[in-house]
Formats: sequence, structure tokens, C-alpha cells
Amino acid sequence: QLQLVESGGGLVQPGGSLRLSCAASGFTLENYAVGWFRQAPGKEREGVSCISGSGGTTNYAGSVTGRFTISRDNAKNTVYLQMNGLKPEDTAVYYCAADPTGYMCYNGLGQLGYDYWGQGIQVTVSS
Repeated sequence: QLQLVESGGGLVQPGGSLRLSCAASGFTLENYAVGWFRQAPGKEREGVSCISGSGGTTNYAGSVTGRFTISRDNAKNTVYLQMNGLKPEDTAVYYCAADPTGYMCYNGLGQLGYDYWGQGIQVTVSS
């Protein structure tokens, strides 16, 4: 069964850090584009960051640029989202998604075209 599983979420104080992981099972993430998305209560899901299949292209939402870093470890079949300087407005359910063509990230943070989605993980930033 092909699936993505997010981990690493939780409760953190403002200014703190978390590292989210997106692990694939049943398939190899290498060459897949992977995106991170989030949905806050009462808001639409938005793109946070993505990385192309080659790893050579990354994109970030303006609200997280300079604070979040996406990376991939093909040996571990995992993509990471390092989140530093967290703010209360970063509170949301975070989802990772994978695109088998590898190209989804080249044109920004669009969501259509990702074939596989994780179940989501809660990130809460609060004092």
C-alpha cells in the first residue's frame, strides 16, 4: 500500500523549532516532487514549501521564507521540513504530498497534481 506518513508535529512555544518528517512506504520517494501544505482552522489549505524530484528546486511561501527549510534524504525515503522561529500563525495541520512526475515544484506551490497525500499532523505554536 502506497502511503505517506507525517511525524514530528506537536506543541511548541513561539520562537521554537520543530522538524516535520514525511516518510513514504510502499514506494520510493526519490525523483518525486514533494510539497508541504497546511490548513489552519477556518482557512483554506495553503502551500508552505516544496522540493522538486531532483532536489534542485525549492519554493517557500512568503510567510515562512527564512524560517523554514525543506530537504530530502533519499536513503531514508523521507522529506523534512525544518521549522524555526515558529509563530502562533504557523499553527495548523500540516500535510505532505508527493508527485511522481517530479515536476510539481517548478511552478510554485500549487496543490493540483500531487497524487499521494499524508493524513496530516498537528502543529500548535502557543505559550
